[in-house]
Amino acid sequence: MRISEIIANSKDNFGILGILSDKEFCSFGLSSSDLDVHFCTFINNVKYLNNISPNVKMIITTSKISKLVKNIGVCISQNPKITFFKLHNFLQNDYSYSRIKFESNIGKNCKISELVNISKENVKIGNNVIIEDFVVIKENTIIGDNTIVRTGSIIGGEGFEFKKEESEVFSVKHLGGIKIGKNVEIQCNTCIDKAVYPWDNTIIGDYSKIDNLVQIGHAVKIGKRCLIAGNSLIGGRTVVCDGVWIGPGVTISNGIEIGNNARVNLGSVVVSNVKSNESVTGNFAINTRKFLKHVKGIELS
Repeated sequence: MRISEIIANSKDNFGILGILSDKEFCSFGLSSSDLDVHFCTFINNVKYLNNISPNVKMIITTSKISKLVKNIGVCISQNPKITFFKLHNFLQNDYSYSRIKFESNIGKNCKISELVNISKENVKIGNNVIIEDFVVIKENTIIGDNTIVRTGSIIGGEGFEFKKEESEVFSVKHLGGIKIGKNVEIQCNTCIDKAVYPWDNTIIGDYSKIDNLVQIGHAVKIGKRCLIAGNSLIGGRTVVCDGVWIGPGVTISNGIEIGNNARVNLGSVVVSNVKSNESVTGNFAINTRKFLKHVKGIELS
């Protein structure tokens, strides 16, 4: 697809001021996204020019920044982010952009309550899965074998992604999916949002266990054997590696990486990356030993 072709099929110009070089691309994504296809992105700050994926073929940016872009197609907009997400939203019903439709299917020996709502399209449920009352499974969801989803959980909801213009606030359509591994347990009233882009998934790794009333944002990647306690919130695009403990009432900002076997303790607010095997505590969360030494005056040997 090309941006000029999208405009030609729409009554809107999406705030585009001009196209300097109209290159072909297959999808949309953030500038550093790890895609194996050519894609279009937006740049609204020169600092992001230093970390552009080699598969970016088209950039939506300002006239000033466009002068610094080389060997990539350029579309000029007064507000590149707004233009980018309006183009994404416009393509939600375009089969060349969104996911291919298929009839939902359920594996063998599953125990699924009659009070469960499962989308008729784009859901795949493995063998020996248990789904309790009042669960909602939305399209673009895959659930692995031997997984349990407890009462009231919502799998595949729209994430909290809105963009502000001068006169309105519009929602960003979530066209991605959710991939839940094998032997996972999701307890009551937990919400897991699907990813924004068609190529992307929110992922819950094998043997991970998620407690009651947990919110997992769009495109979060949770590794294997993680334990996430009740009332926690994990912001969009966060990566939680294998074997991580997330305590009750934890808040993790978007785009954070939590390393293998790390511990995020009770009530912590995490705004920066956590190293593998590190234990963090507090608001804002810091290394637990430093927290106890400087906040409570306790020295650990």
